[in-house]
Parts: sequence; C-alpha cells; structure tokens
Amino acid sequence: MANPSATRKRKPRKVTAKSLERAALFYLERFATSAENLRRVLMRRVERSVHFHGTDREAGAGLVDGLVARYLASGLLDDRAYAEGRVRTMRRRGSSARLIRLKLRQKGVADDVVAGALADHAEDGTDPEAAAAAALARRRRLGPFRPPAERQEKREKDLAALARAGFSYDMARRVIEAPSPEDLADDEFL
Repeated sequence: MANPSATRKRKPRKVTAKSLERAALFYLERFATSAENLRRVLMRRVERSVHFHGTDREAGAGLVDGLVARYLASGLLDDRAYAEGRVRTMRRRGSSARLIRLKLRQKGVADDVVAGALADHAEDGTDPEAAAAAALARRRRLGPFRPPAERQEKREKDLAALARAGFSYDMARRVIEAPSPEDLADDEFL
C-alpha cells in the first residue's frame, strides 16, 4: 500500500528575498535565459506563494524586479549574449530566421536585440538561411539525403517539412531539388 504522505503534494514555501535570490541563482546555474524569462519564472513562484500563503503580490513583484535589475547591471543576465547564443545553436540545428524570432520573442527578448543577433550571425559571408535549411534537411534526411528511389515520392512531404520549419517555398525547393548532398555544401548554394 502506498504511503499517503508520499503521494500528498507539498505546499510551496513562502517567498522571501533570500528564497527568491536562491531560486534565481539556481535557475541561472542550470539555464541561459533572458531577463524577461527569469522574471516570469520568479513571478510564478511569487504567484504560488500568494495563493498558498497570502503573501503580497506587489511586494513579491518588487523583489523580482530588483533582482532582475541587479543581475542585468552585474552582467549575470545579458539578453544580447543570450540571443546570440540561441541564434548560433538554432541555426546549427537548422532553424529558420522566422522560427528563431518566434522562439526568442516567446522568451521575452526584444525584437531589436533579435534582429541584431541575426544580423551578426549573417556577417560570415554565407547565407545563414540556406545553411540552416541544408542542416535541417541533413538532420531529418530530406531531399538529397533520402535514398534516390524515395526522393520523388516524398518530395511534397519534404517541402512541407521545410515550410513548417519556417523556410520560404523557394528555399525549400532549392534544398529539396538539390541533386546531391555535396551540392548543398557547395559555396554557390550557400
């Protein structure tokens, strides 16, 4: 028979300045994040404390805002560096600029910071959108990465996969219709 105390859900602790700071630092140890996302994470903790303990929501929000401002001033939080890191990672995995903008907007990164990070990533001379589309095709085994017998049969499905990933029809068509994987790595394609 199960232990009834083990199945009972624990009540969250009451929020204090010290507990919020510990939670914020623990979160930052594990995850790179934006200022707005850290604010959301900490505010969820405050909301739970308000619900269970009746603490003051405005006081908790003030503590959260103070922590975020202090971490921004000290450099512990940097939306620009976070955006640049996410752009590099997502491009390598095959994400389109459209998807990157969406994901970073969801994390609370300002549009101008996202645009700057995307522009910085595009300065290396190659077309980052084409390189990302080729990376996604390689990872998902689409287009030229399929066995030749399946390519024509799966063409529409491959185009749809790239479209869902946020790539334009022209870019998806260029990748899917490439004669071979080596052609995708060619400088003319990128």
